[in-house]
Amino acid sequence: MTSLAVSVLASDIDVGEAAADIVLAAHQQATAERRAFVLGCPAGRTPRSTYAALARRVAAAQVDLSNTRIVMMDEYVEHSTGDWRWCPSHAHYSCRGFAERELRSVINAGLPVSKQIPAHAVHTPEPERPEEYERLIEALGGIDVFLLATGASDGHVAFNPPGTSLGSVTRVVELAPTTRSDNVGTFPRFSSGDEVPRHGVSVGLGTIVRLSRRTLLLICGPSKRASFRRVMSSGGFDASWPATVIWTCVHGEVLADEAAAGKRKDKRYA
Repeated sequence: MTSLAVSVLASDIDVGEAAADIVLAAHQQATAERRAFVLGCPAGRTPRSTYAALARRVAAAQVDLSNTRIVMMDEYVEHSTGDWRWCPSHAHYSCRGFAERELRSVINAGLPVSKQIPAHAVHTPEPERPEEYERLIEALGGIDVFLLATGASDGHVAFNPPGTSLGSVTRVVELAPTTRSDNVGTFPRFSSGDEVPRHGVSVGLGTIVRLSRRTLLLICGPSKRASFRRVMSSGGFDASWPATVIWTCVHGEVLADEAAAGKRKDKRYA
């Protein structure tokens, strides 16, 4: 029988602290094994508390993160001269820009240069050669911990829309209208969903399942109540709500705050 560990914590800050504990334990193990530590990361609002918690902890303990590789989930793309290209990294909605401003720079802030995550260690799938991202992750030895977030309106994970199969791989996808609407909240300088790019390059659900050792689905805030209920009630993968992929992940776990989940005890769903 499939089961899923679920932890409900008081606030998104507590979710971030719990996720940071798991990430740093996995980093410590990778370091002890003298290998790279690979962390899969989303852009957006939900993981900010995790990145802030990581920053506080690595600064306090002066953790050496120079062996860390960051695998970003996705990026917006545009069609140019017959080919797909990344959106400009300086665009306010760029996931590459987010990775530099709100992930790498934040986590590195309290560390000397010699212990920081290097700029070249942050990876993003390329729309011209998306299949190479799968090979890159395999060459890195897989992802130690993949942090996931879920869309409020449609349960999207990365840019995978409702209807995505468990066998999906890294590719250019058309964003669902509901995903584009959700992303107005993620990047508030958009005035409406019509301004959000219509396409992105994204890891697939199969990429996450096949190449991750541990997966954490972070669900925070009152806007995610419906998503929490859908994930919990599904009892397994439901293609109409991509975030239910967590049920199929090796060592998958949900970390939610009370605003999303209500006041309920930690438990294992089956």
